[in-house]
Amino acid sequence: MQRPLQRDTTRTGHVVVIGGGIAGLAAAHRLLDSGLRVTVLEATERLGGKLMTGEIAGAPVDLGAESMLARRPEAVALATAVGLGERLQPPATATASLWTRGALRPMPKGHVMGVPGEPAALGEVLSPEGLARVAQERDLTPTAVGDDVAVGAYVADRLGREVVDRLVEPLLGGVYAGDAYRISMRAAVPQLFEAAKEGGSLLDAVLRIQERAAARQQTGPVFQGIAGGVGTLPDAVAGAVRAGGADVLTATPVLGLTRTGDGWDVRTDTRVIAADGVVLATPAWSASTLLAAECPAASVELAAVEYASMALVTLAFRRSDVEGTEALRGRSGFLVPPVDGHTIKASTFSSNKWRWVADAAPGLFVLRTSVGRYGEEEHLHREDPELVGVSLRDLTAATGLTARPVGTEVTRWIGGLPQYPVGHLTRVARIRDAVGALPGLRVCGAAYDGVGIPACVASAWRAADEIVHDVAGREAGDHRGGREGDHRHADPGSGHSERGGTIAV
Repeated sequence: MQRPLQRDTTRTGHVVVIGGGIAGLAAAHRLLDSGLRVTVLEATERLGGKLMTGEIAGAPVDLGAESMLARRPEAVALATAVGLGERLQPPATATASLWTRGALRPMPKGHVMGVPGEPAALGEVLSPEGLARVAQERDLTPTAVGDDVAVGAYVADRLGREVVDRLVEPLLGGVYAGDAYRISMRAAVPQLFEAAKEGGSLLDAVLRIQERAAARQQTGPVFQGIAGGVGTLPDAVAGAVRAGGADVLTATPVLGLTRTGDGWDVRTDTRVIAADGVVLATPAWSASTLLAAECPAASVELAAVEYASMALVTLAFRRSDVEGTEALRGRSGFLVPPVDGHTIKASTFSSNKWRWVADAAPGLFVLRTSVGRYGEEEHLHREDPELVGVSLRDLTAATGLTARPVGTEVTRWIGGLPQYPVGHLTRVARIRDAVGALPGLRVCGAAYDGVGIPACVASAWRAADEIVHDVAGREAGDHRGGREGDHRHADPGSGHSERGGTIAV
């Protein structure tokens, strides 16, 4: 006989956060600062979402995202707040390459997500014909970007397809696992979109971006990791949240969400939890299901958000076995343009890139490859040994590596990265308008304002602040909702202008 649901009717000042990834945990952390009672519900048995650590041949490694953009403040601030400040660590080397046109070539400098300010910046990557095409750009009639435009289509129109195929595509693929010819410039590269809107040459627009960046005189590393792995961040945030009095429950899927007067009933398989507010920090498809009854307009929009899947193949070698492989020395890794027809899309030389990896396993050389992107996910159906085998074959072709690994680990992230096609931000605005019309309900996470850790934290802070305003407004008899509140989150467009995720090298 089915056990009757327990009903928790204690609701005053109580917010339920659905989803225990970094966005949900960051929202809970923010809500506790406002004195609210918080419950976090995670459907799986593990917190952290796409942030996860593990071991290979005894060496600690990240099996998900491995770094976070430090030119945006949110992720670094959260890590510091939960006691990880002293473990923040910049890459030991940022000397990345492109494996293209049959060789490892230095990653060009002087570009914005692959778009150069001068043709010479791409001299080792493009063919002479490709460089000549770029050089013609200032003579072309200006191209309007309108309300939004695909990055690849716009750049190809201005500079030629070779720039997109050899550089823009692998760089954007490292962030979104997507297709540059579909990805929204406004959403993915907003600083380039705003500069292009000013009109004139795209090359000159990039030069203006670079001049403005130089004027800001930003110092410090562009990216940061965490000693022990970025995957340690969720547990540290969860520990701080629990210490602040919140309940954090794993293996607790939410089955239903119902509006009740000025509150919400959150139904699990064992009980109904009453709440003043709910933060949905789940993937778009899950949020769509939960909102189908109470907010059908948002549900329909969320159901249309597409995702890409990918796999990470982590390999450990005896360091003595790879010392003769010159291409592994000094590099942080390399990106692979899809146009070159290889299986892997990137490789990170973890023992070179992260001091903590090298220190933890001095006798090993650890690297990883990534496989799979939007529309090209057939490789993910291969068995683990086959994925290891194709990774080794590509590594041999790219670097000359012939050693055999002493440890391997394949991690699949199915539906791991939301796609940001043209019009994505308009869709997000419609979702937020629909959800915001219901007091005490907000959404956050990678599906909205950026897939990188800082963007997810900023999204969480925004949702938390609006929920606080909603709850406080209702207690004061004010039903205006959260959109007029004091949003303490950092502007997603501030600081470093990339919304970025974790580029694989």
